[in-house]
Amino acid sequence: MSKDFSHAKRGSVIPQDPNKARITIRLDADIVNHFKTLVNNAGGGNYQTLINEALREHIKKHDGPLEVTLRKIIRDELQKAS
Repeated sequence: MSKDFSHAKRGSVIPQDPNKARITIRLDADIVNHFKTLVNNAGGGNYQTLINEALREHIKKHDGPLEVTLRKIIRDELQKAS
């Protein structure tokens, strides 16, 4: 028994998230393996999601409001001066 796919559509069955951008990125193999191992040890998941979360966390920590950054710099400089 053969199936009729003459009206089938190509592509993913689940619509892609419009907030996600498809890119090609080259990462060191040990970085990718690290995230794959984390997913494996957790019993499943998506290593790309973990990489996305790690990047987001890095941005939150290092790209805070300008006022917070300036206050930290001023505090550090005042501490050095005393």
